[in-house]
Amino acid sequence: MTGVRKQDAYHDGHQDGFEPVRPVDLAEINSFDQLLRAYRDASFGARRLGEAADVFEEMVRNPNCGVVLTLSGAMTVAKMSLVVCEMIERNYIQAIVSTGALMTHGLVEADGHSHFKYKPIMNDKELYEKGYDRVYDTLELESNLDDVELFIRKILENFPEDETVCSQRLCHEIGKKLGESYPDGRGILLSAYRHNVPIFIPAFSDSEMGLDFCVHNLVREKEGKAARRFDPFADLLGYEKWARAQKEMGIFTIGGGVPRNWAQQISPYIEVSSHRLGKDLENLLRFRYGVRICPDSEHLGGLSGCTYSEGASWGKFIPVEDGGRYAEVLADATIAWPLITKAVMERVPNK
Repeated sequence: MTGVRKQDAYHDGHQDGFEPVRPVDLAEINSFDQLLRAYRDASFGARRLGEAADVFEEMVRNPNCGVVLTLSGAMTVAKMSLVVCEMIERNYIQAIVSTGALMTHGLVEADGHSHFKYKPIMNDKELYEKGYDRVYDTLELESNLDDVELFIRKILENFPEDETVCSQRLCHEIGKKLGESYPDGRGILLSAYRHNVPIFIPAFSDSEMGLDFCVHNLVREKEGKAARRFDPFADLLGYEKWARAQKEMGIFTIGGGVPRNWAQQISPYIEVSSHRLGKDLENLLRFRYGVRICPDSEHLGGLSGCTYSEGASWGKFIPVEDGGRYAEVLADATIAWPLITKAVMERVPNK
């Protein structure tokens, strides 16, 4: 049996080293930095948000840490592109792993096209007939995607005939072409090109960009030309090369899906490949920092919701007891992500 609590034995919290929570005093808050610091000392989702800003700040300030940003969901359709640009241009991130759809819609935006607001009174059947593709509450124009196909086609036509293509190489050339066409422009692919940040699209064929590549090959075959080769493993080896060049690593994840898992599996890949090839593995490079913004929770059992502690059991992350620092924000990224980034922008203008 448990003992009966005695009132004269009650502790006051301070004597056990507990941290008090504090009210969010808007009268004293004049910046995003101050707001996120106040959130850190509050409760529930606010505390997670505040702690995420602290972890992101620490990984940004660490001169030995290379940070990879993983992106899923329709974040470019949702107009989060310039948040990524800020992270690139301020040297907060040094690599990107993304869905192909996200980069395709980002190319639409960077190429001067618009997305439009959807209203519930609109009819999806009529939208299809008029050439509108709905992404929740936003509309992509089919004509925009046709222009993307022309953009991609011109780039592929200039590739050497004997070159094997991978997503990193294609994204580099897209960024280069955008720079030539829009010298004063701004966009994810363009900013990544200018700042030498590699972009990897592991599920490349699951996107309009991937479909365009496939159709391009069908056209080539019809013209009697050999199909262009695409090698996804060249991306894996390129990412491995990037990872091995880092002394420490951090990961900033929006959503989950293939980008998150593909980026995280680099440590198990290095470990497994070393063992199976008979190579000595003195030090396993694992992620020391992590910030995840995703509404999926761990009880759903999916990789998008798996915790960093679960990832530590796979050798992907340094356990917290060994110095790992992680924050998981269960929220809509379009709300939480700009707040975290803006707060860190105020704390650390540039890395």
